[in-house]
Parts: sequence; structure tokens; C-alpha cells
Amino acid sequence: MPKPPAMSANQAPAEELLKRLQWGEPALTIIDVRSREDFNNERITGAVPMPVEQLLGNAENALEHKRDIYIYGDSADNAASQLRQAGYGSVAVLQGGLSAWKAVGGPTEGVYAFSSPLKD
Repeated sequence: MPKPPAMSANQAPAEELLKRLQWGEPALTIIDVRSREDFNNERITGAVPMPVEQLLGNAENALEHKRDIYIYGDSADNAASQLRQAGYGSVAVLQGGLSAWKAVGGPTEGVYAFSSPLKD
């Protein structure tokens, strides 16, 4: 059986995250550090909102320290540094953020997402 794709060091290309999700990789979390409005408008399918100002408090309650974490948004580098300093070992910034994700055909959801099914 082939090995699942591995996480890159500090910067991860969108293709890597997409391959891991297609593999069915459950041991990762995708964090969106953009504003709530941007998150609601469109986000990577399955991403969780954690504005950078509330990141550490939310992370302590919601994330395992050994989990692979992918972060995107304007302050993703800052957020990744905060998490690493707080003891999260596997944190990568998604290179190119949401636009790179969409460019590789990654699914999105939200008010303006086109790849999510219509809800009744």
C-alpha cells in the first residue's frame, strides 16, 4: 500500500493539501485566519475559522498538538509562527492561499463558492 502524501515543512503548495484530502487523510486541520466575512463568502471546504487575534485561545480548545495544520489568509505566516511557538509541531502555510487552492481545482464552500451543492 503506498504511503500517504507527507506535509511540507513551513510552506505547502496547494497540490500537496489537495492530494492529502483526496487520499482521505483525516489527521489534518485547515485553518482560515481571514475575516469572518471572507470566510463566510468562500473558503476551502472543511476549513475552520480562527481569526489571528483569537488563534491561540481557539487553538488550545480545538486542536491537538500533534495534528498537521495548514493555514491560509493574509496573516497566515504570523499565525503559523504563533502556533509553532505554542508547541504545535506540524504547521504549514498554504502557498498562494485560497486562489492557489481554487487554481488546482480544490473544493470551496460558502456564499460565493461555485463548487458547493445548492442548499434548500
